[in-house]
Amino acid sequence: MTTWQPQGEAELSAGWRLWLELSTRLWPDGDWDGTPAEAVRALRALSAACGEIHAAYLESGAPRSAQVVGLLHSVVFAASLPVGLWQDDRAPLDADRAALLHSDLSGFVDHVAGVRAVLARGGGWAELESR
Repeated sequence: MTTWQPQGEAELSAGWRLWLELSTRLWPDGDWDGTPAEAVRALRALSAACGEIHAAYLESGAPRSAQVVGLLHSVVFAASLPVGLWQDDRAPLDADRAALLHSDLSGFVDHVAGVRAVLARGGGWAELESR
């Protein structure tokens, strides 16, 4: 999806919430223990936040077929790939596994950048992307 035009206040609000989550929840925090499982913890939290946004959106009575629902699902799906691979890996990283983890996370970050751009253009807050 290259464009998104919110169809109502509920969809605009859900898009804004998703954009904010994608702005702040991608990277391990200062408590990262150096394991892959901990590196993908932020992605698990992001997936949970997407679920909360989706539920709130649907509770508002807004249409299930809205574009923002597809954007939410795409983020959860993209996060599920690295999470599924790494969520139980608690061994310290070696160089080879670090490269694999980096590659998996880079693919997710690329997807998120695209979703953020679509949300920013459609929501009218593209000028915030450059800050």
